Amino acid sequence: MGKTIKRPLALLLALLLGIFGCMFLAHGIQTNHGAVAVSTGSIAIEGGHLTYKLYVPETASAEAPAPGVLLLHGYQNDRETCAAYAIELARRGAVVLSLDEYGHGGTDVGMARRGYVNHRVKVNFGEESEADGTFVSVGGPSRFRLMMNFSNLSFFDDSYSKDSDGNAILDSSCGGIAAYGVLADMPCVDPSRLAVSGHSMGTWSSWSVAAAYAGKFNMDGVDISPKATVLQCGELFRDSVYDSDAIYFNNVLLLQAKYDEFSYFRDYQNFVDDSVLHSDLRAEFLGCAPEDAAWDTTFGSFADGTARRMEYLETNHRLTTHDTNGLAVALDWFDAALDLDPIPADDQVAMTKEWLVFAAMLMAIAAMLPLMELLLQLPFFRSAAKPLPSRDGILSRKSWRKNAAVTMFLAGATYPFMTQLGHGLFPFPEGIFRMTIGNGFLCWYLLLIVIMLVTTGISLKKAKKQGTALWDSLGLAGPGHAESIDWGLCGKSALLTVCMVGMLYGLVAVFEAAFLLDFRFIWPFFKTFSLARFGQFLVYLPFFALFFLLSGSKIFAGMRTEATYQPGVKGFLATWWRSALLMVGGVLVIVLIEYVPFFAGIGPGADLLFSSTFGGPFMSILIVFVPQVLVFSLLCTYIYRRTGNVYTGAFTVASMAAWIITGGSAML
Repeated sequence: MGKTIKRPLALLLALLLGIFGCMFLAHGIQTNHGAVAVSTGSIAIEGGHLTYKLYVPETASAEAPAPGVLLLHGYQNDRETCAAYAIELARRGAVVLSLDEYGHGGTDVGMARRGYVNHRVKVNFGEESEADGTFVSVGGPSRFRLMMNFSNLSFFDDSYSKDSDGNAILDSSCGGIAAYGVLADMPCVDPSRLAVSGHSMGTWSSWSVAAAYAGKFNMDGVDISPKATVLQCGELFRDSVYDSDAIYFNNVLLLQAKYDEFSYFRDYQNFVDDSVLHSDLRAEFLGCAPEDAAWDTTFGSFADGTARRMEYLETNHRLTTHDTNGLAVALDWFDAALDLDPIPADDQVAMTKEWLVFAAMLMAIAAMLPLMELLLQLPFFRSAAKPLPSRDGILSRKSWRKNAAVTMFLAGATYPFMTQLGHGLFPFPEGIFRMTIGNGFLCWYLLLIVIMLVTTGISLKKAKKQGTALWDSLGLAGPGHAESIDWGLCGKSALLTVCMVGMLYGLVAVFEAAFLLDFRFIWPFFKTFSLARFGQFLVYLPFFALFFLLSGSKIFAGMRTEATYQPGVKGFLATWWRSALLMVGGVLVIVLIEYVPFFAGIGPGADLLFSSTFGGPFMSILIVFVPQVLVFSLLCTYIYRRTGNVYTGAFTVASMAAWIITGGSAML
C-alpha cells in the first residue's frame, strides 16, 4: 500500500474515531451519564404528526411523578435547539418534552397550519390604531402574510385574530397545545407542576400554550395550568387584546437580549435601553409604576402566580438559547415555581455537549477530503482530477483587487434586499418552493447567477475573437476539452460528490440512530431527511449547484494569481484567504454595517438604513452564514488545487448548503 493511500486512509480513520469519541461523550452529557432516558416520539394530529424529543430522569415514575416542562424552539430551528434547557432541566429532575413545531424538524405539518389574517400591527399589540397607521392591511403571497402575523396570537380578540375574508390565526402555539396535553398526561409527570418555555417564535407559542391551559383541570381535578412561563426573547402585549378576565399567566420570566436583531422583541425601538424598561407596556407586565420598573428584579409573588422578571442579557437574539447567565436565571425561576432538584443554577454542562457536537461536525466535514483522496486513486475517478490551468491569464495584484472589489460589492449590496424579497414577496410557486429561508437565499442567488452568466458570456465572446480557449481557465474543462465544457468531467465530479456528501449523510444517520444527536452548533446544520424534505433538497439543489459553479469559476479559476500555483501549506493559505475574502467579504461588510452601530448603542444598521423590514432573520443569520461560507471556502480551495477544476468543490458545497436549508428549517 503506497503513501498516496496510507496517509489519507490513516487520516480518515483518525477523523472517524474522533467523531465517534465526541458524539459518544456528547450523548453521555445529554443522558446525564445514564441517569436520564432520552427518546423520540410523535403525536398524531389532524393532517399529520408532531415529532418531539423526550428527556425522562430515572427518578421520575408513576409512584414519584416529576415536574414537566415543554420547550418550544424559534423560527428556522428545531427541537434540538432547546437542548441546553432540556439537558439542564432533566439533570434537575424535570421531565422535558422538546417539540418540533409546525413546519420544523421532523414534524410533517407545515407552517401554514398556524394561520394568518389580512392585517397586521406595526407596534406591540394593544398600542396600535388605524388613525396613526400602525394597524394596516397586508397582502401578497400567503407565506408573507403568515410571517407578518407571527406576533398575532390565536387567543387574541377576533378583531386581531380573524379577518373579513374568512382567514384566522388558527393555532399560534404551532402544535404546542397538543404537546402540552401529552406531557400533562404522562404517568411520570406531576400535572400540578408544569411549565413552558420558548425562544423567539417559540415565545409566541409559549404564550398561546399558557393561555389555552389557564385555569384548566384534568380528569382528576388537578389544575394543569403552567406554573411558570419563560420567554427567551419574547414580545409583550397589552391586557386589552385578549380576555384578561378568563386568561391569566403564572410567573412569567422574560429574558431580554440587549442586541436583539428583531424589532418586535425590543418593542420596536432602535435599542434596548431604559426608555424600553420604563414604558407603560413593560410596567404593565411587571405590575408596577413605570418609574419603578427595573431589570434583573423579581416583582410579584410565586405563591399567587404574579411573579414577573425581565433579565437583561449581554447577548444577541440567536445566542440567547445558550447564554449561561440567562439559563441560570431560568433554572432558578423553574425551581421557584416547580421545586426542582437542588443543583446550583450555575452548574451547567450543556455547552460542553454543544462544543463536542461542533467538533464532531467539523471533523466529519474534514473527513470528506481524505475520502476524496482515496477515491481519486481509483481508475474510475482518476480522471476527475487534472493539472491546474496554465498560468496564461492570471491576474496582476491590481486587476485582482479591482475584480475583488466588484465581486464583494455586488454580493454585499444585493444581500439585504434580495433575501428579504425572496423570503416574503417574490412569486415562487409555494407548492414547489416550500422553504421560507431557502427562498430568500434562492432569490439572492438567482440575481447573482444572472450577473455571472452575463459577465461569463462577455468573456467568452472576447476569447472567441482573440482565438483563445476560455473554458479551461474557467475551471470547467478537462484534458482535451479546453474549448468546451467537459461533461464527462462534470459527471464524474458529481459522482465523486455523491460519495463524499453521502459519507457525511451516513455519519449523521448513524449518530441520530445511535445517540439521537445530529451535527450542529446551537443552530441546526445537518440532519437526516424526511421524504418531503429530501424532495425539497432536490428542488433547491440545481439552483445552488449552478450558483456555486459560476461563482467557483470566477473566484478560483477566473481570478487565479501566482499564489494559486504555490505548493504546500503556504500556497494553500495564500489561495484560501483570497477565496475566502471573495466568497464572504461582501456579506462581512453587511455584518459590520449591522452590528457596529448596534454595539455602539445606536441600533442595528439594517433597521437604521433600510427600515426594520430588512432587519431580523437575514441579519441575525449572518453570524451563522459567515462561518459556514468560510468552511465552504476551505473546502473549495483544497478541492480546486487538488483537482484543477471547480466541479467537485462547487457540487460539494452546493449540496451542503441545500441540505442545511432543507434539513430541518421552516417549511410551508
